[in-house]
Amino acid sequence: MAFFVYYLFFLTATISAVFFLLLRSSRLRRLRLPPGNLGLPFVGETLQLIAAYKTENPEPFIDERVSRFGSIFTTHVFGEPTVFSADPETNRFILQNEGKLFECSYPGSISNLLGKHSLLLMKGSLHKRMHSLTMSFANSSIIKDHLLVDIDRLVRLNLDSWTDRVFLMEEAKKARTKVAEALSLIVRERRKEFERGERKNDMLAALLATDNNFSDEEIVDFLVALLVAGYETTSTIMTLAVKFLTETPLALAQLKEEHEGIRAKKSESEALEWSDYKSMPFTQCVVNETLRVANIISGVFRRAMTDINIKGYTIPKGWKVFASFRAVHLDHDHFKDARTFNPWRWQNNSGVTCPGPGNIYTPFGGGPRLCPGYELARVELSVFLHHLVTRFSWVPAEEDKLVFFPTTRTQKRYPINVKRRNASS
Repeated sequence: MAFFVYYLFFLTATISAVFFLLLRSSRLRRLRLPPGNLGLPFVGETLQLIAAYKTENPEPFIDERVSRFGSIFTTHVFGEPTVFSADPETNRFILQNEGKLFECSYPGSISNLLGKHSLLLMKGSLHKRMHSLTMSFANSSIIKDHLLVDIDRLVRLNLDSWTDRVFLMEEAKKARTKVAEALSLIVRERRKEFERGERKNDMLAALLATDNNFSDEEIVDFLVALLVAGYETTSTIMTLAVKFLTETPLALAQLKEEHEGIRAKKSESEALEWSDYKSMPFTQCVVNETLRVANIISGVFRRAMTDINIKGYTIPKGWKVFASFRAVHLDHDHFKDARTFNPWRWQNNSGVTCPGPGNIYTPFGGGPRLCPGYELARVELSVFLHHLVTRFSWVPAEEDKLVFFPTTRTQKRYPINVKRRNASS
């Protein structure tokens, strides 16, 4: 009898699952999906996605499918059917309709790395409040009045420790658990101070004062996610800027000239001021081009909240979409010689082949989820380059290549042999 009950249950569940799949398949056939290939059952094209990035081509998986299907195509990766977009208009539509037609949705493996209270994973009104709070502590006025002097001091302190050989892309030594432990002690102490009526004007004080009643664990997880994300992306972009400049001597020479002009007006130990930062036009070209070529954030995952019609296709409700920034940034239709490092293209946008570069240049994302640290990252890179080119000369210690999966980085942490420059040289 028991066997018969289990058998009946299994048969019913199987029939229900098959019936559901048939219904879904019938519904999808009625929709005009973007062209593409869902690959093998369950696995889809995940293995092809991972294998493709073992080549030196920065975007092989998307390149191949765009050539076959166009700039919007269907695939199946990380266990779910996904629509990939290499089209700037579609990407902008996805970014601008966050919370209306699309919601943030990352594969489980990525979510686990980010932490459950990461800003990237928050949704709705909570994300809006926390994004606004983070932006308020990283905007231009805060950087100008408070953070620039600390950035300058910390860059100097770090460069003072350099020896003859430096690995620019040192792996993060701040293990997440150790950082969390240290922050937990700070949060507990600051909460006691807050309860005693002591107030400080910083992000931690703002988190303690919110109406959300965040627990210590939630605050620590949020802060660790910000620290790790900021450290990893900024250190990587600094490394790649040096690599690209080293391989482009004319750009490096022009950058040195700009910064030596700034340094000539200041004493050797005098810190950079906001007016100095705003006097770095070619540096900003270098920053723009480094961000464009490097693509630290290759794109974003979202989930369709309803059936969405775009460019003559339908993205079904519940399907994932991936808006690829890298595919757009490296497209020759949008940037002349797109896969060549050319900072001069940003002088009057001479190397941007499409009007309105703001629509096609999205290194920090866009819409309600625009990276809150975008200005801070630009300042940090500019200050680092200033002190690097005015204090050191260098050569690569060995050949090092870029890899593009799961993130953009160098294979060997880009070791360089450095030599301190004389103040008069």
